[in-house]
Amino acid sequence: MNTYQTGVVVIGAGLAGITTALELLDHGLPVILLDGSPDGRLGGQANEAFGGMLLINTPEQARNRISDSPELLLADWRRAAEFSSHDYWPQVWAELYAEHCRPMIYDWLRSVGIRFFPSVQWVERGLYGDGNSVPRYHIAWGCGRGIAQTLAQRLLGHPNRDRLTVLTGHRVAALNHSAGAVTGCHGNHSEGPFSVTASHTVVCSGGINGNLDKVRQHWDTCYGRPPANLLAGSSPDADGALHSQVVAAGGQVVNLNQMWNYAAGIRHPQPQFPHHGLSLIPPRSALWLDATGRRIGPQPLVTGFDTHDLCKRIGKLPEQYSWQVMNHKIAVRELAISGTDTNPDFRDHKLLRVVWNTLRGGDPALVNWLIAECPDVVTATTPQELAHRMDAVSDGPRLCADDMIRDLQAWDANLARGKRLHNDDQIRRLAQLRQWFPDRLRTCNFQPILDPAAGPLIAIREQLISRKSMGGMLTDLQSRVLNNANEPVPGLYAAGEAAGFGGGGISGIRSLEGTFLSNCILNGRRAAQSIAGKL
Repeated sequence: MNTYQTGVVVIGAGLAGITTALELLDHGLPVILLDGSPDGRLGGQANEAFGGMLLINTPEQARNRISDSPELLLADWRRAAEFSSHDYWPQVWAELYAEHCRPMIYDWLRSVGIRFFPSVQWVERGLYGDGNSVPRYHIAWGCGRGIAQTLAQRLLGHPNRDRLTVLTGHRVAALNHSAGAVTGCHGNHSEGPFSVTASHTVVCSGGINGNLDKVRQHWDTCYGRPPANLLAGSSPDADGALHSQVVAAGGQVVNLNQMWNYAAGIRHPQPQFPHHGLSLIPPRSALWLDATGRRIGPQPLVTGFDTHDLCKRIGKLPEQYSWQVMNHKIAVRELAISGTDTNPDFRDHKLLRVVWNTLRGGDPALVNWLIAECPDVVTATTPQELAHRMDAVSDGPRLCADDMIRDLQAWDANLARGKRLHNDDQIRRLAQLRQWFPDRLRTCNFQPILDPAAGPLIAIREQLISRKSMGGMLTDLQSRVLNNANEPVPGLYAAGEAAGFGGGGISGIRSLEGTFLSNCILNGRRAAQSIAGKL
């Protein structure tokens, strides 16, 4: 057995783990950073993320003339989260985030060279104005991979690099604990078992959402029954294996039923693991239909307002999947996919190309790729032909073409009456979206679907996709894991998704979006500062 001894061992080299190790080196502390990935690449799932963060009082908000405050953010957060009476630590973590996200996250990232897209996006507005009161979603240049790799390079080139040991391909099986204290961990790598003895152990191993069996085990009934057709939007490495080890060491794991999944998942054209899916940012001008081809209602589905509600609505459909029908013009302007590699212009810092594609009505490359490669995307020149091809994807004649065509015609007829006579909640939401300039550039101006000049017609079959655990290890504001008496387990800390992004569920039942990468940084820095005696 290979044995190691250090002051701090950090389990997991994702964004939370890198941040924790980096902060510890800044304080001159010795660190061993462990990761199960055999390829030696640091960053974990952040490498695949889009890179959006919820931030306030930034220069980007100021340039967009957005007035914001910690008080307004916290009020929005509490309303969206719907915290229970048991959620003491999630609430105090939310208070900390609202007050300190600018210096602890934004300013810190700027200090290491991370920059943000100048336009602030307005997501999760809430169905009834009960989400983000103002735009707060900041997109990092380089996306999630740019953030992770910038921090990883800074870590590996740190002046205190001699105090850091990075061990990849080392998968932790269990925590070491003695007399009520955690004293390190042990596991396996390609050459055999290993063990690490440490005064402080920080668990940054991610959540459970790459393990679809575990996701179904903890599935909240507010989303209907656990879906048999659930797609995986997280790596199988995010299996929650260390959650049970934290419980065995005396720590609490809470709120695992709280997840941040998405309603518009599609099968990945080049899957890297079983049930691998992509999470669409769905077109707002498309019509959202059920498995039979009927428009979902009476309240129509429109993305950008309440992701939690979208998942509840789709999860309670009999087939637990849906269709979005649009035309090529709508798709090119409005359709996007969350992730680093599906947003190459943001990934590669190409500001002029982003602006050019936005002004010309979008880039057809992504849409054409999906049409050519994705089994869930079909096209046709007529709605009758489209219905036939949709049925082929559904593996059976479930769809009623006549009903679908009537709904499409009724939608187009409503648009044709003109703004004075528009009478549809989706149209009203489109009008609201177009009041915010960044959304106006990405939202069609009341585009009919059956317009021959905007074809061909496109239909996309969408299903629920597993993404993030919003519950996890219960932690205090020093990122210390708490036991059943709500006291710290000596020597044990958790950060990032493993900790429900703070306190075992900082977002409650509903995220304001952009709170995941940012909380990996906040949690990790707090853990390191606590260990260094700076809190």
